[in-house]
Amino acid sequence: MADLNVPPRRPRDDRGWDGYQHPHPDGYRDLDSAAPYAGGHPAPAPQSGAGPQWVGPNGFAPAGHAPGGYAQPAPGGYAQPAGGYGPPPGPGLPSLDDDGADAPRRGRRRALATLGGAAVVAGGAALALSPQIRGLFTDEAAGDATGTVTTDGTTARPSGQQPSTVRTYTEQNESYMGSRAGAALKRNAPAGGRLFGSPAAAAEATEVTVKTVLAKDPITHLARRTTFGPTSKVIADIKRLGIDDWLRQQLEPEKIAPTKGELKLAELPSLKLSPTQLRDQREQLNERGVDPARETVDATIARQIWSDRQLFEVMVDFWNDFLHVAADFDGGENYRNAFDRDVIRKHALGSYPDMLVAANKHPALLLYLNQVDSRKDAINENLARENLELYSVGVDGGYTEKDVRQAAMLQTGRGVADGKYMFFADRHYVGKVKILGFTHANNSSDPKVADKVIDSYIRYIALHPSTAKYVAQNLATRFVSDTPPKSIVDRLAKAYTTNKGNIRPVLATLFSSSEFWAAVGQKVRRPMEYLVATYRSLGVGPDATAGFEGDKRRTPFAQGLRQIQDKMRELGQYPMGKPTPDGYADVYLAWTSAGTMIDGWNEAGDLLGGWRKQFTYVKPEKLVAKPPATAGAYVDALAQKLVHQKLSAKEKKLVLAVAGVTESTKVDATFNGAIAAVARTILASPQHHLR
Repeated sequence: MADLNVPPRRPRDDRGWDGYQHPHPDGYRDLDSAAPYAGGHPAPAPQSGAGPQWVGPNGFAPAGHAPGGYAQPAPGGYAQPAGGYGPPPGPGLPSLDDDGADAPRRGRRRALATLGGAAVVAGGAALALSPQIRGLFTDEAAGDATGTVTTDGTTARPSGQQPSTVRTYTEQNESYMGSRAGAALKRNAPAGGRLFGSPAAAAEATEVTVKTVLAKDPITHLARRTTFGPTSKVIADIKRLGIDDWLRQQLEPEKIAPTKGELKLAELPSLKLSPTQLRDQREQLNERGVDPARETVDATIARQIWSDRQLFEVMVDFWNDFLHVAADFDGGENYRNAFDRDVIRKHALGSYPDMLVAANKHPALLLYLNQVDSRKDAINENLARENLELYSVGVDGGYTEKDVRQAAMLQTGRGVADGKYMFFADRHYVGKVKILGFTHANNSSDPKVADKVIDSYIRYIALHPSTAKYVAQNLATRFVSDTPPKSIVDRLAKAYTTNKGNIRPVLATLFSSSEFWAAVGQKVRRPMEYLVATYRSLGVGPDATAGFEGDKRRTPFAQGLRQIQDKMRELGQYPMGKPTPDGYADVYLAWTSAGTMIDGWNEAGDLLGGWRKQFTYVKPEKLVAKPPATAGAYVDALAQKLVHQKLSAKEKKLVLAVAGVTESTKVDATFNGAIAAVARTILASPQHHLR
C-alpha cells in the first residue's frame, strides 16, 4: 500500500521551508561555482516602520517570525546604496524624514498626513488616521493600527492532520484580515452581485453604494484596477474604444505595439540570453556591471511604467505573487529571467495548468525549492508541499501531510543538468502513489513515462476544485476588494473549472460581474504600485535628461531602472522580491507603515524636482496645459491631471494651506513658486493611494 512507502519524518520536515541547500558532493545540484555576478544585492537592514509585518491570530508576530515557519526579514527592507538617489528636494520640498520642529514644516507634514493617511476603511474613512500615522505627525503615541481579535487558530502549519480540521489561516491575506480593521473593511465592501452579458453592461447597470472618496466613474475605476496607474492616454483610449473593446484589446497583448520604454529594454543585455549563455558569459557581464537577476526586475519595472499592455503586466505581477519564485535566490542570476519569460509571461493570460506544469520543469523553481536535492533515498518535500499549499489547492484545500510526502516521492527524479531541465531515472521513486484522489501505479522509471505521470499529477491538482476556488479568491482579492464577496469568488471558480483553467474567460467573467464595478475605492496601492503610479501620473519618460552622463558601463536607462529598484527595495516591495515562496500580501493591512508612506511621498518630491537625470520629466508648471489664474481653480485642474478627479472641499483646503493661499488668490503657472509642493500634496491624497 502507498501508506507503507512514506519515508520516516526527519526533523526538518516540520519546518515551513528548508531554505537553500548546499550542493551535494555528487554534483547533481546544478549550481555554478564561479564568482557571483557583480553588483550583488543590498543586504537587508532593519529600518523602523517600513515594510510589511505579519499579523497572526495573536497580533503582530515577533521580528523574524511568520506563520508556516517562513523566515521574514526584519521590517524595513534594504539599506540605501552609496550615492543615494540624487540631490535632496529643493526649496519648498523638505524631506519628510526630517523631524525639525519648525511650525511651517510641521504644518505641511500634518496636511500631507491628513490627506495620505488612508486608514481603516480604505474607501470611506480615508481622511482618518491610524494611531501609527498620527503618532508620527503629532505628539500622540503610536500604537497598533489593526487591533486583532482572538481566534482559535495558531501560526503553526498543521502536521500530519488535515488542514481543514485544524484551524489555520488559509494564507497571508486572510491573516491580515483577521482583525477589527479587517472587519471594518468587510463592512464597507460590496455584499454580492450578479453576472451581466458584458463588462460594459455590468458597468452601466451597477450602482456604487460603498463609502469612498473616489469618483464613482466606471472608466476611471477600470483604469485604476487594470493598469499600474491611470494616465490621460489610458482614460482617453477607454472612452474612444468603449469598455468592452478596450478590455478585448488588453486581453490580446501580442497585438499591442511596444512602446519606446519597452524598445529600450534592448539596453539590458542579459534579458535575451539563455541560462547557458548567462553562465558562459558571466565574466564579460561582470565587467559591464550586469547582474541578470536584477535586470529581470529592472525590465519588469520598466514594463509596469511604460508598457501599453497594462492588464497583461498586472497579471504578470499577480502570477509572480501566486506562483512565486524570488529573484534573489542562489541560482536566480542564471534562471530567473528564463522563468519570467518561459513560464510567467508565456502563460499569464493563458492556461494555469500549463503554467504550473512548465514551472515544475523549470530550473528556477527546481533550484529555488530544492527539488534538485530530492531523490528516492533522500526526499526533499519543499516543492511538493508548496505545489499544494501555495500553487494549487491552498492550505485548506483538503490535503494531508501524507499527501505531501506521497507527492514528494512521485516528483523525485526531476533536476537540472547543464543549465536545463533533466529527468534522472535512477533518482526516481517507483511505486503506487495516492494524492488528493490522484492515484497511479507509478511503476516505471523510464524517463518519458515517469515524467508524464508527474505532469498528469500537476495538471490534476491545477484543475482541482480547491484550486479553482483558491485562484478565484486571489483574483477577486486583487481586482475587487480585500474582502471579496463569496458570490464573485464562486462565480470565478466556476468559470475556472468550466474553462479548464484558462484565464481569459475567468477575467471576462470578473469584468462582467457587478461586484467588480461596485467596489470603487476598495483597494489601496501597495508601495511598489504607488511608486509606479506616480511615475505614470507625472509622465516621466524613458530617455535621459539632456547632458546627463552615466558611469559609461551601463546606459542611463539601465542605471535609472536600477535606482527605481533600489528605492522599491527600500520601501519593502519590488517585483519578485519576497524571499519566501508565498509572495507579497495583497491587502491594505499588510502595508500600514507610516515610514513607507512618507518615503513614497519623498520620492514623488524627487520626481517633481527631476532629480533622476536618467529620465525626462514634465516640469511641474507644465503639468496643466493652460493653468487657471486662481489658486482654487488651479488645484482643481492639477488634481484632474494627476488623480483624474477633483478633491473634496476639505482636501482642497488642505492643499491650498500647503502653499499658504486661498481659493481666490491670484497665481501664475508656478503657483507663485509652490507648484511642486502642491503637486506632491495631491500625490499624497487618498485619491492617489487608492486603486
